[in-house]
Amino acid sequence: MAEVSWDRPAGGQLSQAAQSELMNLCEEQFIHLEKLQNEMILSEPDFNENPQEQSVNRLLATEAELKQWLTVEPKFLSASAEILLEAGRAEMLKLCSELEMVASCYEARVNKLRETKEVELKLLKEKKKVFAAASDHVERLREEREKVPELSVLQVTKEKIRKMKSYQEKLTSCLGDILEKHVPSLHKEFSVNMKKKKNVEYEITEDLISLNEMLEVLMNKVLNTPHDPYVTIDETFWPPYVELLLRHRIAVRHQENVFKIRLENFF
Repeated sequence: MAEVSWDRPAGGQLSQAAQSELMNLCEEQFIHLEKLQNEMILSEPDFNENPQEQSVNRLLATEAELKQWLTVEPKFLSASAEILLEAGRAEMLKLCSELEMVASCYEARVNKLRETKEVELKLLKEKKKVFAAASDHVERLREEREKVPELSVLQVTKEKIRKMKSYQEKLTSCLGDILEKHVPSLHKEFSVNMKKKKNVEYEITEDLISLNEMLEVLMNKVLNTPHDPYVTIDETFWPPYVELLLRHRIAVRHQENVFKIRLENFF
């Protein structure tokens, strides 16, 4: 900010006449202040008066004084142009200093806002890149879906189902081979050997199902009704087979009904 230059007398001080006039004005104002102070002392309120009435009287006096000051026209401090020029210069310098402080604060605030703007623009640019990448990905997926016909999707699904069924049949066949090899049949040689033994605890009848069939019943129950996977043990379930499944944790009993079992969860 350019420095304001004022025409002043040589030496940078007021002239002798201006100083004398200013001293006289100061003495007059001092005398006026003493007079006002004496009037205030003489007009002190009576302590015996009601405090509420004192407050009301002070308020009325203040309002009257305010109205009086509003009607009074402001007067110059002095008629001397030199004194007015010096007073105006001092006031102008004070105002310029205050304006420089305000300008400095606003400049700092502008710099801070500029930094915030740069950060926000950077974030906006990154968000636009992410949005563009996501839009490209969605468009690419849409194009791929349009290129693949519904019939092809259906065929792929059917092929997957066929492979799963084939894999299930293969597992079932392997399980049957293992059971046939390591678990004796109830109606062949095993039944003959059991008859040769004494104190046979469980009787073998024609209604009994094999261990392979028992496992198939348990698996089908889990697949068909997963909400109720328990199978009721009847006369077709040979007790030793049931005990075998329970001991090897292949099947578990119902917590409330011992005549119900289900396939163990292997996952």
